[in-house]
Amino acid sequence: MAERVLPSSDVEEVTEGATAPPWLTILHNCDCHTFEQVVKQLQKAIACSESEGWQIAWQVHNTGKAVVKVGAESECVRVGNILASIGLVVTVVQS
Repeated sequence: MAERVLPSSDVEEVTEGATAPPWLTILHNCDCHTFEQVVKQLQKAIACSESEGWQIAWQVHNTGKAVVKVGAESECVRVGNILASIGLVVTVVQS
């Protein structure tokens, strides 16, 4: 099989200023917290309104999980630590 060489216009250049893909903080459903506890912790972690917190909590309850933060690794870990501090189930992954 012949090797295929991409034209230079199809090759993405990586420079020193390139940024890594964003990270995700994912909140998972658990039956060990009230909606009020989850909403309060979301407000602390991501500075959302009470209404936004309820929307996220319902999404987690109905679908099993929700992405609550997309950003730099350090920021996603910070958010995850705040949520996990009351025992919520959280994962932080690179997208």
